[in-house]
Amino acid sequence: MTSFAARSCLLSLTAALLTACAGPPSDISLIPADQLAAQTSKQGLFTQPVAWTHQKPGCKGECPTIELDSIAFPGVPVLTRLVDHALAVMTGVDASGIHPYDTIAGYEDYFWKTASPRDSVVLSAKTRYRNKSLTVIELDTWQYYTGAAHGISATQFLNWDNDRHRVLGIADVLRPGAHPAYVAALADAHKQWLAHNADARRDPQTYDRVWPFQPSDNFALTDQGLVVKYDSYQIAPYSSGQPELLIPYPALKGILRDEYIPGAAR
Repeated sequence: MTSFAARSCLLSLTAALLTACAGPPSDISLIPADQLAAQTSKQGLFTQPVAWTHQKPGCKGECPTIELDSIAFPGVPVLTRLVDHALAVMTGVDASGIHPYDTIAGYEDYFWKTASPRDSVVLSAKTRYRNKSLTVIELDTWQYYTGAAHGISATQFLNWDNDRHRVLGIADVLRPGAHPAYVAALADAHKQWLAHNADARRDPQTYDRVWPFQPSDNFALTDQGLVVKYDSYQIAPYSSGQPELLIPYPALKGILRDEYIPGAAR
């Protein structure tokens, strides 16, 4: 599935409910690693891990596998179902986005019927940021199909409003009419990212022609600002992983609604 189709399915889902490599490539991020741990240790909704690795039943020798490393929210079952459903619809490569399943269990049954011996899928979900009002979840899928040069990765953020029990879209957090200003701020963050990118510095014109900036609404609210994450091949080659851009809160003044800007940044 294309990233656009996957996100279209996910947005439809949220509306209805209330959106040959050994493993996925490493991420490139401008956010310091020591700050990432702090972001995921905030007080917020209670979570429990859901993790398993399954091999096609009855298969001997080289067999297709599915690995799940996800989370459940015992106190918010609708969010548990949303995460499960979202990971399921982020699978597949059909650009139509139509699936004969809508849960991970349904996907697993379908996968065993259609997978080749070396096919492998990793589905993961983790809390990227939490506080008493927000729970930000990062969803990732990685799919390898027998004979392919490498796996296909996809990512999606869910920004969950703990009080209103719904997913926040980009229109919910931006001021009215501020989307063009948001895109401009994201473009500035992209320029800063390029300044730290060795490949882009070696040949800026070629890099910009092959990997031009693209707007994205795949955002996560964090302590530092909005993090926007891209799939492989969107703004960089596969070797660059899934790039992340950070728009700090000071750059979002007049763009982001006041309730989503920490007091220190206003």
